[in-house]
Amino acid sequence: MAQRFTPLSDSCDTYSTDLPRLRPMAWALSVALLAPVMSFAQQTPTDKDQASALPEVVVKGTAVTEANTEKTGAYTTRKSSSATRLDLSLRETPQSVSVVTRARMDDFKQVNINEVLANTTGVSVEKVETDRTYYMARGFDITNFQYDGMGVPFTSGNVAGDIDTAIYDRIDIVRGANGLMSATGNPSATVNFIRKRPTYQFQANAGLTLSSWNTRRLDADVSGALNKAGTVAARVVVARQAGDSYLDRYSPEKKVAYGVVEAILSDTTLLTVGHAHQKSEAKGGMWGALPLYFTDGSPTNFSNSTSTATDWARWNTQDDRSFAELNQQIGSDWQVKAVLSHNKAKINSKLFYVYGTPDRKTGLGLKSYPSLYDSDNTQTLFDLYASGKFTLAGRVHDVSLGVNWSKSTFSDISHYGAGIGTDLPALNGWKGNYPEPAFNAFTDGSSYEDKRQTFYVASRFSLADPLKLIVGANLTKADSTGSSYGVSSVKSARETTPYIGLVYEITPTMSAYASHTEIFNPQSEIDAKGRTLDPLKGKSNELGLKAELMDRKLNLSAAVFKIAQNNAAEQAGYIGTKAFYKGINAESQGVEFDASGELSSGWNVSAGYTQMRIKGDDGKDTKTYVPRKLLRVSTTYQVPALNKLKVGASVNWQDAIFRDEGDGVIIRQDSRAILNLMARYDFSQNLSVTANLNNATDKKYLSSLYWSQAYYAAPRNASISVNWKY
Repeated sequence: MAQRFTPLSDSCDTYSTDLPRLRPMAWALSVALLAPVMSFAQQTPTDKDQASALPEVVVKGTAVTEANTEKTGAYTTRKSSSATRLDLSLRETPQSVSVVTRARMDDFKQVNINEVLANTTGVSVEKVETDRTYYMARGFDITNFQYDGMGVPFTSGNVAGDIDTAIYDRIDIVRGANGLMSATGNPSATVNFIRKRPTYQFQANAGLTLSSWNTRRLDADVSGALNKAGTVAARVVVARQAGDSYLDRYSPEKKVAYGVVEAILSDTTLLTVGHAHQKSEAKGGMWGALPLYFTDGSPTNFSNSTSTATDWARWNTQDDRSFAELNQQIGSDWQVKAVLSHNKAKINSKLFYVYGTPDRKTGLGLKSYPSLYDSDNTQTLFDLYASGKFTLAGRVHDVSLGVNWSKSTFSDISHYGAGIGTDLPALNGWKGNYPEPAFNAFTDGSSYEDKRQTFYVASRFSLADPLKLIVGANLTKADSTGSSYGVSSVKSARETTPYIGLVYEITPTMSAYASHTEIFNPQSEIDAKGRTLDPLKGKSNELGLKAELMDRKLNLSAAVFKIAQNNAAEQAGYIGTKAFYKGINAESQGVEFDASGELSSGWNVSAGYTQMRIKGDDGKDTKTYVPRKLLRVSTTYQVPALNKLKVGASVNWQDAIFRDEGDGVIIRQDSRAILNLMARYDFSQNLSVTANLNNATDKKYLSSLYWSQAYYAAPRNASISVNWKY
């Protein structure tokens, strides 16, 4: 069926010939910052303008595009292809999916991925250091991040630096194994960043935020057509943030720039080219964190601000991502899309690690471990897929199939400093004034290469009007060469992972579903006989109910899940000085509830509850540092009596956790509820002010028990933002 072609993220229905011509985009950025004093900012389209609007561009096709959420004010989206690469609604997707929209990020000033995921159903954020973070879902590490549905697992299983959210329209989190779209990794979740795209009508916004600890942030976002014909559009997003911290000697700063251009080459062809850049510089960043207990086994209790960093420590990261996409409509029902991406991530750091166990009375017993560390990770990825419809047995079905190739090269080097093992003073009152050493004690590092080759296919069969079967498979060959700190990284595996889902439409707004997905991960560790361990394998089974209410503005889901991770490498001993490993199994099962969208006019909510248990091979609880119960609630309300006022709150609650350090030492973290508040007042269509209060009750708690060290999360803090838009 012929349909009007709307560029990938443009929500406007027509394009005006009187649009600013935005050449170059630097001029457009100045417009974003100065337009409040320009008269056209107050103009509205006239009848003449509407009459002179460009004719619609019409194509035949059903492109699988991600609907944008900006300007909608919504806390959900109607469709997502993050789980299957099929153009399905959340209710039609047989897997748990949470969506964090632009509105929710803006309301609660979630300017980095840690803040987003800490407020997401079923996800725990393990902030082990100031500039390195792990993420977990359903009991296992999240190792798959994607950008517009394309990505490879983390090189190291964690995120270094501070991923900013300014350039993203929304973030999808698919929980459980996701072997169809991410063949390698853990059966935990996949995080998919959906980038902002150009709009063909001019729009601009800018914001200034002042926060606790002298933190300042500036955002600007400009988009519009580049030519009079309205066939080429571009968008530029920039952000800069700098300030101090509640932590002693810690001062983070980051710069973000993103540019993307879309060109309608024909009525069936769209070309998109973009580049994203982020540079983060952190003075006084911690490598490792605070000791959790004294020599007598009693827990430590430092002040919130305590840091182990020296005054010369720094942790700098830079991330660059370039991409090109060619989207071709074929006939009335098919689309072919090719994507090429090149990513480069660098770390440059001068770090100070503190180890040992302090004496309760004197605070002494800690020792130094300085290091100069640099790393370079380069990734090249290519993805080609086709999606569309076909007819079989008198019914119309959907299919998506494609190939994916990626190569990742990683190298790092550690120059360890002189004076390792030097006794340190007590942390209480320490000013970080350890003299910077020469980094010439010894050197070690890594150099390895990972390659992935994948073929995937998924099809949704319409077995009957209310019954849909989704079946798919991912055939992946993964190879690695090289070594890491004297240990071989050589590994090779070839696996086919299945995807099966069944969705039954109970009513036009409610469905029941069941799904089974798998995932695997090659391993290079060896066992006691010198043999490389077989790949880690993960399985995810899920049953649930989903509903769309309030004219599809509210999505509800309830699920029971069972996740298994088999043959994960765990150190089992030494043969001489060489470690050997064994494969261990773990299983989590539980229930999960999720709600997102509009409860009533002006009242938005995003809420989720997870309850699970995690067992090891012996049937006993394992990973006790992972909370078994998680509650995430965010809600905003447009006050009817003052329709320019929006108020909101979020609550993040988790139950108690603990870590067994052996020898009878157990570190415990009580259950906690963190309350955040917000209020926004719109002085006009163009100008608004937002105030946010985080950790309103000033709760003191450790940020994680993932490691045997930790530091304290931020105490009560506030921000105020002035935002202008056109």
